[in-house]
Amino acid sequence: MRLNWQDLGSGRADMANGETIEIGGFAASALPGSGAAHFILTSEPGCCAGCFPRDFTASVEVFAASPITMRGELLRLAGTWRVRSHEPSGWRYQLHGARVMEPPGWRSVTRRSVLATGPLMCLAASAAATTPDATAQRQADARRAIQAAPSVDLHSHAGGIASVRRMRDNQPFGAVATPMRQGGMAVICLAVVSDGPTHKITGNGRIHPYRDPDPGELYEYAQLAFGRVHGLARDQGLALVRKVADLRAARAGTASAIISAEGADFLEGKIDRVDEAYAKWALRHLQLTHYRVNELGDIQTEPAVHGGLTDFGVEVIRRCNRIGMVVDVAHGTYELVQRAASVTTKPLILSHTSLSDVSKAYTRRITSAHARMIASTGGVIGVWPPASEFVSLTAMATGMARLVDVVGVDHVGLGTDMTGLVGPSVLPDYDQLPGLAEALVGVGFSVADTTKLLGGNYVRVFEASMVT
Repeated sequence: MRLNWQDLGSGRADMANGETIEIGGFAASALPGSGAAHFILTSEPGCCAGCFPRDFTASVEVFAASPITMRGELLRLAGTWRVRSHEPSGWRYQLHGARVMEPPGWRSVTRRSVLATGPLMCLAASAAATTPDATAQRQADARRAIQAAPSVDLHSHAGGIASVRRMRDNQPFGAVATPMRQGGMAVICLAVVSDGPTHKITGNGRIHPYRDPDPGELYEYAQLAFGRVHGLARDQGLALVRKVADLRAARAGTASAIISAEGADFLEGKIDRVDEAYAKWALRHLQLTHYRVNELGDIQTEPAVHGGLTDFGVEVIRRCNRIGMVVDVAHGTYELVQRAASVTTKPLILSHTSLSDVSKAYTRRITSAHARMIASTGGVIGVWPPASEFVSLTAMATGMARLVDVVGVDHVGLGTDMTGLVGPSVLPDYDQLPGLAEALVGVGFSVADTTKLLGGNYVRVFEASMVT
């Protein structure tokens, strides 16, 4: 049986207790260069000798059958898996009688095969070299990647635009353009939240709808929300992207916005409102659903009602394809995405999520099959930065690499959900973008591929979606 790092903490790892398993990782030992029969296995190499992980549930305590030389290379081990009871002072997982599966000096490991073992688990470790020259080179490559093409955030509520309370009280905007220019973020898809008045965070920390909207309520709310987004753009000098030339002109050091909507609830079943929002509010990016099962289809966080995308949802996609509007299927169920992929003539976006190898009910994460469905249209999946999923920017870069392994480097992007996350973010503002770029270079992406991940892929989809 083979275990991956994402299995740790799951029922699959616990049920393997007593089984012979295989797992790949890196040895953390205080005795580099020597042989050790007892050490800790982590998903990524440590930054220095004696660098040990702090999370007892995210690493493996290894008891080898005979001493294993610490070479700083990936080890593929086999042994008997042991799961200890939850104790705060000991390792949750152990591998007994461990032996190396490959001969000493085995090096036929690609960057991708290493990254596929799982996200960064050692809170004290860094996957990249830490010498001054290596650091300077990563920083230089990161700058080149950001400057080569427009960086794009596929999903943002920056500035405090998506809040019923802020709109009601006409609260001032938070800084958006300045951190964008400081960090090199050229363009953000700035999203109103169409169903804002009808959902809230419940006691379990999840967001649910708590009432049905009144007739016309969400349309009127959207008019106020779109007006607030345009007010932010005027207030902070954000250039609005209406056509391909506008996006091509955007670069690091400038600040532009693509008007977006999270949820098409404001349509209220009226297809002509797509055209109205396009003309009146410069809407160029439409997410079909949010936290309310609406007229377009089902969502990941509530029981299915429609069996996926509705006929009206199909009509909306076709109208977006015809007039030139990016279609975003974030929050939609796998069944919704399946039908959307079958009817769209343009690439789909799934703007903010992350990859999960375990299919769970009511999660916002997606499986490999879900991701491949987006990629099959030529589309892009935006990886988001919740600290509950990624402990650092390096861990986030590793998560992006795992998704690249599934769908290819042309189909992954960045969707921060800026100021829209329930909990903390490892990318709390746009002036932190160079850190993510450096982390992507550090986990093995070239400058060209890093440029794609930071925005180049979205630019391609936007160009394909617009009507010329």
